Amino acid sequence: MPKVTAINHVAVVVDDMEKSLSFWRDALGMNLHELRDVPAEKSQVAFLPLAGAEVELVMPTSDDSGIAKYLAKRGPGMHHICLEVDDILGMLAKLKEKNVRLINEEPRTAADGKHYAFIHPESTGGVLVELYQV
Repeated sequence: MPKVTAINHVAVVVDDMEKSLSFWRDALGMNLHELRDVPAEKSQVAFLPLAGAEVELVMPTSDDSGIAKYLAKRGPGMHHICLEVDDILGMLAKLKEKNVRLINEEPRTAADGKHYAFIHPESTGGVLVELYQV
């Protein structure tokens, strides 16, 4: 049976990466592991690891991206929580059986080869949830 194994990351949408890093990196003292452009998602992501998980700062790089639309509608702030699962296909099948609304019916593949899918906030009490199989 598929199961959740860990919190992978918490994603925060930002409108100014340097301003956000001045808080997360400079004020809190968190280490910036990597700042990466993600062309497939039309975004830039800062990875700040912490105790087996990480905070990801996500900034749109195009006005027509999903992140840009989210930012325009809701403003900067918490975007989603990402949970690691041991079997993403099995977990998606299990969620479908339980009538959970999925954004991604099939997992997508990230540039680093990891598989991920999003669950619609309508089914989670208002929180966008990402599933990640590492």
